[in-house]
Amino acid sequence: MAKLSFSATIRDWAKKVPEAAEAVRNESAKEVVRDMQTLDSEGGRMRYKTGFLWGSLLASTAAMPSINPSAKPSPGQKYSFDFGQVEAVIAGSDFEDTLYFGYTANYAGYREYGARGQPPDAFVRTAAQKWPQIVERNTNRVRKAFGL
Repeated sequence: MAKLSFSATIRDWAKKVPEAAEAVRNESAKEVVRDMQTLDSEGGRMRYKTGFLWGSLLASTAAMPSINPSAKPSPGQKYSFDFGQVEAVIAGSDFEDTLYFGYTANYAGYREYGARGQPPDAFVRTAAQKWPQIVERNTNRVRKAFGL
């Protein structure tokens, strides 16, 4: 469904300026990832205790990054996230490539869907549901930037 919405949003002018369509896709993908990664202390849905889950996000064009069952935070260590890896994958991708964004922390699924009496955080699903609005917002920005 997201592909149809994306195509429908940009179809009228994408053939004229292919770079504009790619800009919409790239900026929209980055915005979805930023939303997924927004910490609960900053109004998002991602809990932060050590930063291990937050820092485990990877981007790929080959396949969805896999959860690593043995990936656990080390006691007392804090982790960070480098958006540069995400930007590099997006920038290096072809327009036709599928972009995958996934967490490798062993408890990522539990945080997303909830477990053991804990409610779901739904940081991925909530961000993905915003895709149509994000694409529309970036379409408007890119149209202005390209004079379309």
